[in-house]
Amino acid sequence: MRFLLDDEHVGLADTIDGLASRADAIAANRAWADGDTAPGLTLWGSLAELGVTGLLVAEEHGGAGAGAVEMVVAAEALGRHAVPGPVAETLAAVPVALRQAGRSAELTEVASGTPATITAGIWQPRAADPTTSTVFTLVDGVLHAGTADEPLATVDPSRTVAEVAPADSLGVGIALADVLNHGALATAAQLLGLGTAMLDLATEYAKTRHQFGRAIGSFQAVKHHLADVAVALEMARPLVHGAALALDGAVPDEVNADREVSAAKVAAADAAYLSARRSLQVLGAIGYTVEHDLSRYLTKTQALQSAWGTPAAHRARILDTLR
Repeated sequence: MRFLLDDEHVGLADTIDGLASRADAIAANRAWADGDTAPGLTLWGSLAELGVTGLLVAEEHGGAGAGAVEMVVAAEALGRHAVPGPVAETLAAVPVALRQAGRSAELTEVASGTPATITAGIWQPRAADPTTSTVFTLVDGVLHAGTADEPLATVDPSRTVAEVAPADSLGVGIALADVLNHGALATAAQLLGLGTAMLDLATEYAKTRHQFGRAIGSFQAVKHHLADVAVALEMARPLVHGAALALDGAVPDEVNADREVSAAKVAAADAAYLSARRSLQVLGAIGYTVEHDLSRYLTKTQALQSAWGTPAAHRARILDTLR
């Protein structure tokens, strides 16, 4: 098995980083939270031109025909910039469901940059960002177009959720586990990106903030806090990449893909949560304020921790596979 990214993967991540930086994705996140989704949707359009939204869409439907490894590379890069909108749903869960349903027109729409969202069982009972997205719902193996209720506010103001009622049937025999695994893994990759961005913010602040005539980053207590976060993130990353290989079928037959995905989601969520706590400790009260970029990452991390399966649900699934 290959656990290291190749030059094409690194290039994909760098390209997305550059695009999100130039588009000022954090500003788009703030606008989205205030109800102005135009900057965010413009960013989604640019991502579509790069082929990011169609990574899991076949080439004949306008996508790249790539695999889960490329998808997690992209999702982590989008997490580093707190890109608003239904990232895991558009990049991963919806294309997988539509592919199984054989819905070429809808796949082409996703690849063209229209955000999409989906509900899928008890792990994803509400749709994220339904007002800006094409809505689907998966019920008992049947994929339906969805009709969303009035959106509800969440801890992340840039990510509303809504109950969804099924409308027209789009396909039957959809494997719920496959949709859940891709949604959970994309969310894990986003959390890695969020955790990395918060660590970078805290590290930079520790270099410039002085107390008692010294940069606070020179104190052992601060160094150890940030080093713990770096270790947690680096320990989680190979689990995410390994789970992607498992979903792509590039692992020995005895590897349990469900367990790999759940282990990746748990590790990434824990690492991102540790990064949130330690970053907030380093920055102090300024990190709470809505004016500081850290607040955008803190709220999105909290929201994504329980998206596509809570930590308890994933730990329970890991336990089930070991019995």
